[in-house]
Amino acid sequence: MAVCLFIIYLICYFSLWKGIKMSGKVVWFTAVFPYVVLSVLFIRGITLPGAEKGIEYYIRPNIEMLAVPSVWQDAATQVFFSLGPGFGVLMAYSSYNQFHNNVYFDALITSTINCATSFLSGFVIFSVSWITISMLKMQQKSTAIAMQYESFQVLGYMSCKSGKPIQDVAQQEKEKKKSAFQEGPGLVFVVYPEALATMPGASLWSIIFFLMLLTLGLDSSFGGSEAIITALSDEFPILKRRRELFVAILFTFYMFVGISMCTKGGMLVMEWLIVYGTSWGLLIAVFCETIVISFFYGIKQFVKDLKEMLGFEPGWYWRVCWTIGAPLFLLGTILSSFINYEPLKYQDYVYPFAANVVGLIFALSAVSAIPIVGIYKFCSAKGDTFKAVCVFHFIANLQRLVDV
Repeated sequence: MAVCLFIIYLICYFSLWKGIKMSGKVVWFTAVFPYVVLSVLFIRGITLPGAEKGIEYYIRPNIEMLAVPSVWQDAATQVFFSLGPGFGVLMAYSSYNQFHNNVYFDALITSTINCATSFLSGFVIFSVSWITISMLKMQQKSTAIAMQYESFQVLGYMSCKSGKPIQDVAQQEKEKKKSAFQEGPGLVFVVYPEALATMPGASLWSIIFFLMLLTLGLDSSFGGSEAIITALSDEFPILKRRRELFVAILFTFYMFVGISMCTKGGMLVMEWLIVYGTSWGLLIAVFCETIVISFFYGIKQFVKDLKEMLGFEPGWYWRVCWTIGAPLFLLGTILSSFINYEPLKYQDYVYPFAANVVGLIFALSAVSAIPIVGIYKFCSAKGDTFKAVCVFHFIANLQRLVDV
């Protein structure tokens, strides 16, 4: 696994070391190929026996779930990870646009394509994964006696070793298998490949599917890395002049972090990073963005700037979303995540107390720079009033963009 990780980052390095022009050419393949594979798997999936049951399960709404806070948290997480607000990727790529680029049209198209892609992916997953359920039921019926005999043998041994009643051990194993199917990696690397294995030409379908996962991973790595490279290069021009060396050091650091997830406990490390690395910090950062733009800088000034860029003003719907909708939704999601916080757990493994404490510190450290830099900028800026100080920074940066 470490060798595979090295090869992946080697590909990333040679795709990014020459700048956005080189990575832009590579992205034409890594971004388009997954859509080709999704389309092929969609057509194949809906023609399989039993696909209609999976699709029916997918599109049938469950209104009661709208009252569950975790559903909205999962929805917000899906949007953040798919669209990328708060990660810096959008700002990094947009910095290469012309000043008068139609960002309004780009935002609408990007959101529409993202929503359609997620919806299409659901059809692909549920139409094919239903085969796995059917196959498991058939296997269970045909081998009921043998499986029962073997299960009692294994459960008896485990009961003896653990000192627990056999019914408790049986329930524990049942929950373990259930959680394996519910976890994201289990769905991608267990359930779906098992469904592909039942198709004619299983090897071909599996190769196509995992190539799609590879290109998706590369594409995500390109965006996240370019955001870091662009931000640091703009802040420290020497890094821009030594881009090849800077990118090599960055991916070497990625490599050492990634090796920890290639060990036997790699899933535990990955789950810790997923929960504490991209949850509260991301939500708080985006919430601060909406507050600063809408209230500190001022929504009127923001709309005026957009008019200068686009040639027209965004409608009142967008102003309401920026000033009321987005801040309230993000604040509610943040508060809900804090209220419903539970110590980290992966399947049957409960993380130690120290891991959760370090995780919370790690999560909040990501946004600690916001108040620190904000106070520094406020103290060093020109202006007699708080609003004048806030506007000073934005106007200076905006004028620099216009001059470019």
